[in-house]
Amino acid sequence: MMLIRPLAALALLAASALPAFAADVVFPPGLRLGMVPLIGLSTAKTFPGFESEDGSVKVLVTELPPAAYGEVVSAFNSNPGGTGGVKQDKVETPAGLAYFTTESGKAGDTPVKRYSMIVPGAGFSGYVAVQIPENATKIYTDEAVRQMFASATTRRQVSAEEQIALLPFKITDLADFKDIRTLAPGSSIILADGNESAGYETRPFMILGLIGASPQAADDRARFAQEAALQIPGVREPRITMSEPIRINGQQGFETRIDGVSGKDKVPVTVVQWIRFSTGGASLRIIASAPRDQWQAAFTRFRAVRDGIQPKG
Repeated sequence: MMLIRPLAALALLAASALPAFAADVVFPPGLRLGMVPLIGLSTAKTFPGFESEDGSVKVLVTELPPAAYGEVVSAFNSNPGGTGGVKQDKVETPAGLAYFTTESGKAGDTPVKRYSMIVPGAGFSGYVAVQIPENATKIYTDEAVRQMFASATTRRQVSAEEQIALLPFKITDLADFKDIRTLAPGSSIILADGNESAGYETRPFMILGLIGASPQAADDRARFAQEAALQIPGVREPRITMSEPIRINGQQGFETRIDGVSGKDKVPVTVVQWIRFSTGGASLRIIASAPRDQWQAAFTRFRAVRDGIQPKG
C-alpha cells in the first residue's frame, strides 16, 4: 500500500490544530449508514466508504444482516478483555451503542492500524472497517477514529433513484415494486412487494445482479443454469420444473423454473431464474420468486422488469 506523500502529510499536520472532522454526516451512495469523515477523507471511488487522496487511509462502510450486531455484542460480553492484542471498546452514537476493536497488522509490507465497528440499524447492522498506515497515526489518532465512530448515523431508507443509479445497467420498468434495497452496492438489488422486517417470502420479489465469467458452450450453459438455480439461498426442497435456452433482449439466455418452499412457515413458492449471458464480461442474473397462488400475476411483472433492463451509456 502506498504511504502518504510528504507534502500531503505536512498539509494534514498543519490542519491538525483545527477540528479533525468535516462538517456533516456523509452517507456513502446506496447505504443507510453514514458518519462524519475525518478531514482529508472523501468518498471512495472503488468501494463504499471514504479514503485519503492517495488511497492509503481507507474507511469501508457496509451493511450486514441484523443478527450480526447481537452476535458481536455477545462476543464482547463473553470476553471483555479481548484476545491476541485486539483491544475492545464501545461508544455511544446517534445510531445506538457501537462496539469496536483496534489492532495492529500489516498490509503487504506496510504496518497499519485496523479498526472495526458495528452499530444497530433498522433491519440491518452497520459495519465500518478502517485501515490507517502507521506513519499516519499521529494525524489519524485513536481518539480521532473514535470520534468518527461516535458520529455514526443511520437513515430509514435510500431512494430508489440513488440505488438504481449505482448499478451497471438501467432498470426502465419497476413493475410497481415499492420496496427497493441494495444488496451489494453497484452490483445487486432487490425489488419487492414485502419488506425486510416482515420478510420477503410471502409476496413477490426479484433480485437483480451480475455474476462473473459464465460458460459459452450451450451444454455447459444448461448445466450451469440448473446448478445455480438449485443453489438459490432460502429455497428449500427445490425441484426443477422447466429449464431451456431463450433470448433476452436479443442476447443468449437461459430460463430455469423451480418449485420449493421458503421462509420459516415453508411457504410454497415458484421461482424463475433468468441468466442473460455475456461474451465479454459479467452476465446478468435475475431471480424472481412468488408464492404459488400469486405466481400468474407476478410472472407478468417479472418479465416486464427483465425486458426493461438496458445497458448504460
